[in-house]
Amino acid sequence: MATTFTIDPITRIEGHLKIEVTVDTVDNQLQVVDARSCGVMFRGFEKILINHDAFDAPIISQRICGVCPVSHAMASCLSLENAFGATPPANGRILRNLVLGANYIQSHILHFYHLAALDYINTQSILDMAPWAPRFTTPDMLSGAPAETFVSHYVQALTIRRKAHQMGALFGGKLPHLASFMPGGCLDVASTEKIAAFRALLDEIKQFIDTVFVPDTQALKDLFPQYSQIGLGCGKLLAYGVFDLNEAGTSKLLARGRYDGTSVEPLDPAVITEDVKYSWFSSPSGLNPSVGETEADRYKEGAYSWTKAPRYNGQVYELGPLARMWVNGDYRNGISAMDRLMARALEAQKIAYAMDSADHTSGWLNELSVGAPSYTKPVIPTAPALLNGIGLTEAPRGALGHWSTINPYIPAGSSTAKGKILRYQVITPTSWNASPRDDQNQPGPLEQALIGTPVADISQPVEILRVIHSFDPCLACSVHLLRPDRKKPQTVVQTGCCL
Repeated sequence: MATTFTIDPITRIEGHLKIEVTVDTVDNQLQVVDARSCGVMFRGFEKILINHDAFDAPIISQRICGVCPVSHAMASCLSLENAFGATPPANGRILRNLVLGANYIQSHILHFYHLAALDYINTQSILDMAPWAPRFTTPDMLSGAPAETFVSHYVQALTIRRKAHQMGALFGGKLPHLASFMPGGCLDVASTEKIAAFRALLDEIKQFIDTVFVPDTQALKDLFPQYSQIGLGCGKLLAYGVFDLNEAGTSKLLARGRYDGTSVEPLDPAVITEDVKYSWFSSPSGLNPSVGETEADRYKEGAYSWTKAPRYNGQVYELGPLARMWVNGDYRNGISAMDRLMARALEAQKIAYAMDSADHTSGWLNELSVGAPSYTKPVIPTAPALLNGIGLTEAPRGALGHWSTINPYIPAGSSTAKGKILRYQVITPTSWNASPRDDQNQPGPLEQALIGTPVADISQPVEILRVIHSFDPCLACSVHLLRPDRKKPQTVVQTGCCL
């Protein structure tokens, strides 16, 4: 007999996610036969940004997320630079790569040790305190000495993550929400002292990745081989690409493209759409984000999520480190819950060595020109037509896009406010991965990955959590405001000040 139950909230993720699953017996095996993914809170940054000065966008939009703010600042800068026809100096591009790379590494370490790995470890008698209790404990979990080793690395990872933050803050001004990214480059300047400090921190982080992070991930993959056949999902992968290696952005450390299930193909942003049939929005469904709308409708019949359903040419695609590594040709061992973890660890290693080679003779640190300009203030066109921009990059958990429409700039003294944001749309990676069904009733990537997942004990459905955590959902990227003590809808009044 089928049983439907809800896990709410899903813990050890960023933000707030609810999962509803139906479990039934198939071929004498209890497994998930249906799943629904629900973002339970409204975000609304697209509404907040309207009528702000265009240069406010990188500052405000990075508040969408505390884990991947650097990616939002980067996407916003790229979108405005695209609208203005601006190109950062080489040092600006490289400094932004270094800060973004530092953020990737801290996020990847965070995901494995502090969010995902605990699904496989019995921490009873090791961590008998909050926030590690209460917890699921299943017979297949690691215990004893192997569990103690993972827990010791969990603690060590906290220190390494702090060092990654320090590394990014050297050129970001601060982290998690940085102060140096603006359209036109990076406001910080490369100095001999900062390069040396960055390199010293990176050397220690690389040693952790090489001797702890990658071996631990491989060990988990070897100990749980069944998870290389669980959580398979839609089988299609998409990446915008990231870490520009030239001024035009045509060469990237991790390439742009999509895997359609048989081969890697070029990507055309013009065929990206957002369906809202099952989302709490009254906006038209199927719009490209360049003309996208964000009109909330909490009482929409049949809807079950605040997340829209992004699709590529009407098809479901999964995003994330596995998609990037697959498209780039670095990892093509499979698409599964465990492959997502493995690809992420190897990607962290790839990025760390792109920043600085093992012998310190090549890499982005060596490409910096000490004291050279890293920022060129954009000359905003005074075109009669609206300025449209697209900023495509990658957050640690997948492809991230910002689409902007700006009123043409008029010099100070004009009686009409110009240079303001008229339209702003953000599609986050979790909007793709944790999307609800689309207009064709196709389940989202996470929903598809959950279907078929075996469940040994529905009172402790840890198998479901293992699949969910492999995607690293970040619902802070999909939702924003909650006042649990208020019964009436809130009115947000824009005052023009920063958040």
